Amino acid sequence: MAKYNGPTNKLFRNYGVKDLSNRKLTSSMRQNASGQHGALRKKPSDYALQLKEKQKIRLTYLVSEKQFAKYYENASRKTGVTGTVMLQTLESRLDNVIFRAGFAITRRQARQIVNHGHVLVNGKKVDIPSYLLKEGDVITIKEASKGYIKTVVESIDMALSFAWLAVDNSEFKITFDRVPNREEIDPEFKEQLVIEYYSK
Repeated sequence: MAKYNGPTNKLFRNYGVKDLSNRKLTSSMRQNASGQHGALRKKPSDYALQLKEKQKIRLTYLVSEKQFAKYYENASRKTGVTGTVMLQTLESRLDNVIFRAGFAITRRQARQIVNHGHVLVNGKKVDIPSYLLKEGDVITIKEASKGYIKTVVESIDMALSFAWLAVDNSEFKITFDRVPNREEIDPEFKEQLVIEYYSK
């Protein structure tokens, strides 16, 4: 994706993107939008709400505009609820699974770990963060990289575990058991607004 070099807390304030900068982003951060007039209360249009939700989900998973639109188009062709299928696809990305498993502090770090060739999928090196995992895929860390990943894992206080992932921290192994159900994905996402955005 086109690299965003600005302050990540601004993304949190503008779009509600919570996990770009830190897992422990405090609730004390100001909730209104950034900028001189961010605190002004103005009723947003339907289009503004749809755009904001699209940006929120896109920036949460760190995907480009073009890539996000492609995920939507592919989901709309598949059987099932389009919004759910789109979110399941995003959750199936290799960088996201590395992040969810606690092998990276942020998704940005997870992308870097994959890009730098630290990750194997079914025993083969994969250095593409957007690689889509299938049920039963096994993700491991290269032997030479385990020391680095160990320091990352030890620095993370993992309060959550995810039912669709089997994580073995001692072996640095993740098994992608299945795609998550909708109720297992962030309940704050309003994917229906994204569908309405692209349906115009």
